[in-house]
Amino acid sequence: MSRSQNGVQLTDEQRLDWLRLIRSQNVGPRTFRALVNHFGGARGALAALPTLARRGGADAATQICTQAEAERELGAAKKLGVSFVALGERGYPPRLQMIDDAPPLLAVRGQTRVLGLPMVAIVGSRNASGAGLKFTQRIARELGDVGFATVSGLARGIDAAAHSASLDTGTVAVLAGGHDRIYPPEHAGLLDAILPAGAALSEMPVGWEPRGRDFPRRNRLISGLSLGVLIVEAAKRSGSLITARFAAEQGREVFAVPGSPLDPRAEGTNGLIKQGATPVTEASDVVTVLQPIMTEKKVPAEEPEGITSGSGRDEVEPAPDERARITALLGPAPVQIDDLVRLSHSSPAVVRMVLLELEIAGRLERHGGGLVSLA
Repeated sequence: MSRSQNGVQLTDEQRLDWLRLIRSQNVGPRTFRALVNHFGGARGALAALPTLARRGGADAATQICTQAEAERELGAAKKLGVSFVALGERGYPPRLQMIDDAPPLLAVRGQTRVLGLPMVAIVGSRNASGAGLKFTQRIARELGDVGFATVSGLARGIDAAAHSASLDTGTVAVLAGGHDRIYPPEHAGLLDAILPAGAALSEMPVGWEPRGRDFPRRNRLISGLSLGVLIVEAAKRSGSLITARFAAEQGREVFAVPGSPLDPRAEGTNGLIKQGATPVTEASDVVTVLQPIMTEKKVPAEEPEGITSGSGRDEVEPAPDERARITALLGPAPVQIDDLVRLSHSSPAVVRMVLLELEIAGRLERHGGGLVSLA
């Protein structure tokens, strides 16, 4: 991994190793960082996965992405015009790099320069009203005219209206599945219209059919890319409210368009305003809030936070009694890792190793804010 004034740059060999690691069983973005940090790189982490799974109590051998599988995905992506941008590399969206579960690799298609623009996410109801669609188109155009790109999820309704209105100024579609598995299928033409001035991105493998659980995962990327998230219409149990929650957790601004108390599609947005979201009736409401944030010092394009490129650390193998003591402190309720260190009377390195073992074995779940629980 080389470093320059433009950030890190993976070699082709390293990119292949990174893809293998993130595609291996029970390895998510947070675990990826922990593994690469501890073992000094993806290749060392891949070699350690079987041992970690065994120590963690896995019932079966962990599934590790092979070199051939990774090469096939790279080849399929290339045919689609998709490139993989690594965390910390030039071209990786700077705001997204700031979240603690940023994807190590982003599969990107289209005009990557748009990922460097200030972005506003616009999301809302799939079953949108005519008024909601008209307002979305108007505000997306106005935000584009003052230099903002729009981000959305390519869904029906508000998402599609936001993308369509900002085709010329730049819009980013975040996909829940692979680049060749567009959802909904009828929006394949809309995606084609986005790419000449905008981009599409996904963290999922080529060929991946999106499932229900993949949409909330996508929503964290929509908010993570953005300075702020605007909810136009959302029912009480709308998926758009999940995006708003992620935005709040990530320190992003949350905006909501007020609506009639008699319209169920306004119940969620009106609720957000009661909780402190900024009400929006025109583009200037968004711009006024975001302009001061845009003038803040930019995230340095250096080695990605949480990932090092050293030669690795001496492996820590917890004693059996330590492993049992730390595991016994875990349960279904999330607990802070710092509390596990304090309560177990073990070193941070030992606790981190036990957590890695449990996670690779499929027995641990990581949450935001340094929280973990038994799966």
